[in-house]
Amino acid sequence: MKVRKRMVLKMSNFDREEQIRQLHQQRKQKTKDKVEEAIKRLTKSSKVINFNSVAKEAGVAKATLYNHIELKERIAFLREQQEEAFVESSTKRDENNQKAVIASLKRRVEKLEKKNKELEEENKQLREKEKEKLSAYFTKI
Repeated sequence: MKVRKRMVLKMSNFDREEQIRQLHQQRKQKTKDKVEEAIKRLTKSSKVINFNSVAKEAGVAKATLYNHIELKERIAFLREQQEEAFVESSTKRDENNQKAVIASLKRRVEKLEKKNKELEEENKQLREKEKEKLSAYFTKI
């Protein structure tokens, strides 16, 4: 009978709801830790951070990420940061490309101007030779 009393006492001290709450908190924390580690790995390897990539890397469902407000906000923030950085780097690339194109075009213009001067000089010399030939021809007549 003493054994039964102890079990009843233990059972009466047992709060099922509290135990479920604690288990839920533990699972929630474990999920957060997995997601944070996944974000660190993605960041370290310079991969894209979005809900799909984080869910896949952490081994959790996307719905889990959306349901945890802190995780949702963190991923959205990191995604926006990456997009801004991408836009800035592509703008820099575009500027560098434009500078390279402009420099190339300037070199081409200079080369064409030089060629044009050479042709003008050659044309001038040919006209003078023709003038001399015509003069010689008319003096013979």
